[in-house]
Amino acid sequence: MTSCKFTISHRLDGALARAGTLTTPHGVIETPAFIPVGTQATLKALTPEQLRATGAQACLVNAYHLYLRPGHTIIDTAGGIQQFMNWQGPTFSDSGGFQVMSLGVGFKKVIDMTGDGAPNVTQKKKKLATIDDDGVTFKSHLDGSMHRLNPEISMQIQHGIGADITFAFDELTTLHHSYEYQVESLDRRTHPWAIRSLAEHTRLNAERSHRPPQALFGVVQGANHEDLRRKSAKFLGEMDFDGYGLGGALEKSRIGEIVRWMNEELPEEKPRHMLGISEPDDIFDCIENGADTFDCVSPARVGRNGALYTTRGRINIKRAEFKQDFRPFDETCDCYTCKNYSRAYLHHLFRTGELLSNTLATIHNEQFIVRLVDDIRESIKSGSFYEFKQQFLHDYYSK
Repeated sequence: MTSCKFTISHRLDGALARAGTLTTPHGVIETPAFIPVGTQATLKALTPEQLRATGAQACLVNAYHLYLRPGHTIIDTAGGIQQFMNWQGPTFSDSGGFQVMSLGVGFKKVIDMTGDGAPNVTQKKKKLATIDDDGVTFKSHLDGSMHRLNPEISMQIQHGIGADITFAFDELTTLHHSYEYQVESLDRRTHPWAIRSLAEHTRLNAERSHRPPQALFGVVQGANHEDLRRKSAKFLGEMDFDGYGLGGALEKSRIGEIVRWMNEELPEEKPRHMLGISEPDDIFDCIENGADTFDCVSPARVGRNGALYTTRGRINIKRAEFKQDFRPFDETCDCYTCKNYSRAYLHHLFRTGELLSNTLATIHNEQFIVRLVDDIRESIKSGSFYEFKQQFLHDYYSK
């Protein structure tokens, strides 16, 4: 039994974009697709049923957080992540590498693991993680306990979680690291770790025959450097991965170009997942250049802060102008929030700090981004992608 099957049904003339289906043991994902992030086996403020009602086809959970709490062995004993969180559909799990390294220094995505090749951005805060060629030693951000994560352990955690699609353990570098450090990172860590991840994944799939087989995606790195992105994509593309993650730090203004470099080298018949992307312009650029699925925490996070998506851009519902505005938040949206609640009510919930504000805003934002990618998929099928892209981005970013 194969762990997943990817079929391309439509291609976009003049670009790398395609539409298709990704079949997993727990269901089929129509691609391109946005995959909401349920970090700790929950998307904050929503039940799995509410998340499903937004149109989400799958969700992504976080290996680092679930390893620390409640522990992957508990999730495994429960029957896997679908049973544990009552999610009736496909799941992704990340490798834990991003969280180990980013939380390890606590400075957004600007990370200096060793002090070599990059400005030290961690001077004001003691580092919680150190990296070597075997893996990462880190201190839990919860209780200060020490832990070790390497390719084998990451695979064991992800197999315990039981997600349909897992990711190889890799080193997250930043744009502040030098070119020389990026080369060293690929040659000494990300690429050797990919080999080790694949070997351990294969062993676990064979050993754990009582569970559905899991897929493994290799993660392409290389920052903003074309030669390194192509080198990484070629190296991983020759290995027996089920698909590929497009990862690492890159300049937003060049995202489409960098995604194209990678996808021109990767096997066309395998799916590509863009890690951590959800802004509309980025989504269009990545899909046009060959990305199939996306995940990001941003729609839920900005929603909890009162920023709600509309086709005319994001609106802060906490602004005073909405205090007596009794229209639906977005009259063109058919999400649960917009069908049932007014702008004035949402404004009231946020201004009074009511928890329901998080739920209603998150429902709307997740459905907005899920629906946007659904519409892009249909535009690829109908041949109207370029017209749809031009109109949507004009409306969304026009002030």
